[in-house]
Amino acid sequence: MMRLYILRYVHYLNFANYGLIFVTCRCLLVRIFVMSIKNNTMNLSGNKILITGGASGIGLGLTERFIQEGNTVIVCGRRESVLRETAEKYPSVITKVADISTVSGREELYNWIIENHSDLNVLVNNAGVQNWMKITDEDFFARAKDEIATNIEAPLHLMSLFFNLKSLNTVMNVTSGLAFVPFTNVPVYSATKAFFHSFTLSARHLLKARNIEVIEIIPPALNTDLGGKGLHDAHPPVGAFIEAIFEQLKDGKTELTFGFSETMANGGPEVIKGAFSRLNPEG
Repeated sequence: MMRLYILRYVHYLNFANYGLIFVTCRCLLVRIFVMSIKNNTMNLSGNKILITGGASGIGLGLTERFIQEGNTVIVCGRRESVLRETAEKYPSVITKVADISTVSGREELYNWIIENHSDLNVLVNNAGVQNWMKITDEDFFARAKDEIATNIEAPLHLMSLFFNLKSLNTVMNVTSGLAFVPFTNVPVYSATKAFFHSFTLSARHLLKARNIEVIEIIPPALNTDLGGKGLHDAHPPVGAFIEAIFEQLKDGKTELTFGFSETMANGGPEVIKGAFSRLNPEG
């Protein structure tokens, strides 16, 4: 009787040990999976980053925060005076005057990076143009071409150029909540952001094989001078948006939203339809 009891006890211990081994292995697998995800996400410090249009608006907000996180930041833009102000405020920032709305301007910028900063590993396509206009305006097509050149042609061309950098491992594209629902006062701007959102989804999928992470920054309307001074004074400050998206970056997210853009990115057809009606009342 005693022998039978001992055998049963031994079998119980063996079962318990196997169960413990199973649980331990399962925990290890989960940890390995989580670590693999983290290894494929952007490090928030120790990068060399180029931000187009990084001296004003959202671009400046990104510049400030990336500096705080311990990164080397390069900003480019057309206005030398604005770049100079940024460099005076943040002495560690590297500035470059560049007109990315032209093919030659983009190629000149890339060649300068190759010669001076070939270890660049993050490209932030932030620069954008927003024109408030009507389709019936006499200068509509000329202004539309300007928006398309900056908002679509420039980031696509820059991405194709910078993919030649062996060090490149992250691309961040700034789109807009208007990628999901257009604001008809800025019809071409809304359309360019819808295009760029779609392209970014494709790029993220296509570049996985090259271990290049593609992150989409999707801002709502913020208190910046985009489109003209005073047009967005009633909207949230850039600082709150930057704080929110950096928390999302820490969580490994690749689509960074805030407020209106979060609602639009997650909204179904009825939500989008309602938003369109509120943004574009008839009459």
